[in-house]
Amino acid sequence: MTTSALNISQNYLRRLSRRFSRVVDRYQPSEATLLIITAIAIGIVTGLAAVVFIRLIDLVTRLSFGGLPGWMPALGRGWLIVIPVLGGLVGGPIIAFFASEAKGHGVPEVMQALVLEGGRIRPRVALAKIAASSICIGTGGSAGREGPIVQVGSTFGSVTGQLLRLSEARIRNLVACGAAAGIAATFNAPIAGVAFAIEVLVGDLSVSLLSNVVIAAVTASVISQIFLGSDPAFLVPTYGLNSPLELFLYAILGFLTAYVGIAFIRVLYKAEDLFDGWKRMPMWAKPAVGALLLGVLGFAYPPVLARLGLAPDLAGLGWPLFPHNIPHVFGGGFPTIEASLRGPLPLLLLGSLVVLKMLATAFTLGSGNSGGVFAPSLFMGAMLGGFFGVVMNMLFPTIAVHPGAYALAGMAGVFVGAARAPLTAMLIAFEMSNDYKVILPLMVVTIISVWVAHRRYPESIYTLKLVRRGLRLRYGRDVDILDAVRVREIMDTDPPTVPETISLQELQEYFDRTHHHGTLVLDKEGRLVGIITLQDLARSKKRENWETLPVSACMTRTLVTARPDESIGDALQRIAARDIGRIPVVASDDPQKLLGILRRQDIIRAYRLGIVHRKLEADRVTQWRASKTAGVEFLELQVQEGAPVANKRVAELELPPGVLLTTIRHDTERHLLHGDDVLNVGDVVLALAEPEHAAELRRLFSRPEPRPQD
Repeated sequence: MTTSALNISQNYLRRLSRRFSRVVDRYQPSEATLLIITAIAIGIVTGLAAVVFIRLIDLVTRLSFGGLPGWMPALGRGWLIVIPVLGGLVGGPIIAFFASEAKGHGVPEVMQALVLEGGRIRPRVALAKIAASSICIGTGGSAGREGPIVQVGSTFGSVTGQLLRLSEARIRNLVACGAAAGIAATFNAPIAGVAFAIEVLVGDLSVSLLSNVVIAAVTASVISQIFLGSDPAFLVPTYGLNSPLELFLYAILGFLTAYVGIAFIRVLYKAEDLFDGWKRMPMWAKPAVGALLLGVLGFAYPPVLARLGLAPDLAGLGWPLFPHNIPHVFGGGFPTIEASLRGPLPLLLLGSLVVLKMLATAFTLGSGNSGGVFAPSLFMGAMLGGFFGVVMNMLFPTIAVHPGAYALAGMAGVFVGAARAPLTAMLIAFEMSNDYKVILPLMVVTIISVWVAHRRYPESIYTLKLVRRGLRLRYGRDVDILDAVRVREIMDTDPPTVPETISLQELQEYFDRTHHHGTLVLDKEGRLVGIITLQDLARSKKRENWETLPVSACMTRTLVTARPDESIGDALQRIAARDIGRIPVVASDDPQKLLGILRRQDIIRAYRLGIVHRKLEADRVTQWRASKTAGVEFLELQVQEGAPVANKRVAELELPPGVLLTTIRHDTERHLLHGDDVLNVGDVVLALAEPEHAAELRRLFSRPEPRPQD
């Protein structure tokens, strides 16, 4: 979009905003009335957008796989490579030049806008997301349609709030309305849409604001049903719990789905790192490279499966491509999901598709193409659950009667293992199948999956992208201020200690002299063995000859400890739970190696530092986005002792061209850099630099390397 066109659109939106504001000021509706009207409007528009999006994907699919191969039939199955590449060449420039927020699965960008930008999202994101995602999915990209429509609905909610000049809190609520409406319209699942908005995006909602989200979701679902029908997403038989013993099998499935969800996160972000590392390749070309890898995968695996004994029609090895011979891993994969839910598929197909779909999605989204991760996780879950169900049916035919029921539970399990939204996972599987009898197995699988996944890999597929940008979220909100501060930043590295061999009389004299209320106890090798306080000493005085007793006889040996790399928030929870005033800080790999001590009074200092961290995180995200848009590199630099810039004023620095220093943190103070600021050792500076000058800028802030001796 040219600068003049951008200015025209911005001026038009400002005029439109003034008109809406005048209408609101004239009629002065109550807040509840205004939000209900806007929620209905958001539901209608998002529902219509979902209908257009779904039909656009179908149109692109028909033109790509049903039309293009007819132009050159001699190419045969080679079109499976050509078509995705063509889609990447068309969609890549849309993302790169029109709206970079359309890259990837979209939900993290909505979460970031809610936390850091007051829910404000650029209007052009909706258009770019629909165009890029429909082209990507329609030409075989392994991605889902829920992420794009969530971003589209959220964008419309945000734009509506901005046009009405509402407060940030109200704009955030309308963004949640749009997200819920998107899920409701895409999957005909209004309850799951509301749960998604609460669990993933906003964390919690008051009753008054929750009603708006429900209204938007129901409205969008009604619009979707008018145009797309009222049937659930999958038409499957009614499954139930055949035996209470089946719950043990579902519990095992919960563990398996958790690890598949974690593997999905890791593989996806490994692929993203790989493509982001190709600095010399332009952003618009990377989706085409990912599409090439996807096409090769889709071309190669059907004949391999057929050679391994799978029937050619099940392997998708045939001609013409459309509609029955498109590879299973292309697109959202809904027909294959439904096939696994309705009846058992061959083990070879089910097991291989779990891995193949993971790779296909990593190639598609890791390279920067546009689409969602919801449908791929459901696909992998259905394949894993179907595989598990078939095996259990072989081993326990009287207990695991219906493998399709395990496929349904597996869908919810893998999604929750990746997204950490158990309520959404249960409801989406229930609403998409319209089978309430499986709710108990769904609960078992999802709860075990989310518990295992969170313990093994704390970040979800949505929050990990934001963590990499310096923003930590929990339950849809920015983490508590104290969670942004590490124990090592606050702890006292010179804690009071006494040897375990001294007497209580000597301990009394030590307390009188130092005015400490407690001290750590070390053995003769200097290793932590206990803690003793004034209260412990007072209780010991009731014993005979207490003066001669050694400290080791009265100290507390079972210690509550902290590690230097964990957050102050986690440590504070232990302090509050045990009602203690201090905890020792020990090495992560050695609980008896004392590193310091953390006291209650240190929390105040941690809070101040946490505020600085939060502001720095906002700066990091803002500059990260600016660097991606402008093609420059974002750097976080710490002034090291002896560095060329150490102890110099900013105005005196001889910086390379194409470098901008923006923000400085000195101790707990943070502000924009000025020419008179002095860069002291330990200061942290945020900077933007052209890639060719980034290494030189790092050298200016680093300690000089020692020269080799002659």
